[in-house]
Amino acid sequence: MSNTSQTIKSMATLTAPAVQRLKVHPGKTAPSPQRQTGVRLYDTGIACGFPSPAQDYLEQRLSLDDICIRFPESTYLVRADGHSMRDAGILDSDLLVVECCYPARHGDIVIATVDGAFTCKRLQLHPRPLLLPANPAFAPIEVDNEDMETVIFGVVRYAIHTL
Repeated sequence: MSNTSQTIKSMATLTAPAVQRLKVHPGKTAPSPQRQTGVRLYDTGIACGFPSPAQDYLEQRLSLDDICIRFPESTYLVRADGHSMRDAGILDSDLLVVECCYPARHGDIVIATVDGAFTCKRLQLHPRPLLLPANPAFAPIEVDNEDMETVIFGVVRYAIHTL
């Protein structure tokens, strides 16, 4: 087993007991209960250039859970802290929707621990494993270092921020 394999623990391995305890299998969506909540969705595009006439009727009600959370038992929310991912659209104090039911792939934005400290970075697996910031003011983190343990906890799917 390579040093990389030893230092980067798969989130599928990490979360397997939790997934088994909740009786949700990776790749399967747990049935969601009927919701009585939600906000109104006007199912017409809103022009961000020239104005367009708006529809005068309500299409349906929609909960953001229906859009942002595909696997409730394998999803968690975290609050971003700092500016290292700003060029990826993740701003300080954004709410991040993180899924932990699939292994992270090259290019995914992940939540990881490096020597016990949490971080949000873009995962690079080749040509060599790195956790990459999305701000040139920050340095990449080498994850194939024998002296450092790196654990991938999940993949960021959405960032929610105020304007």
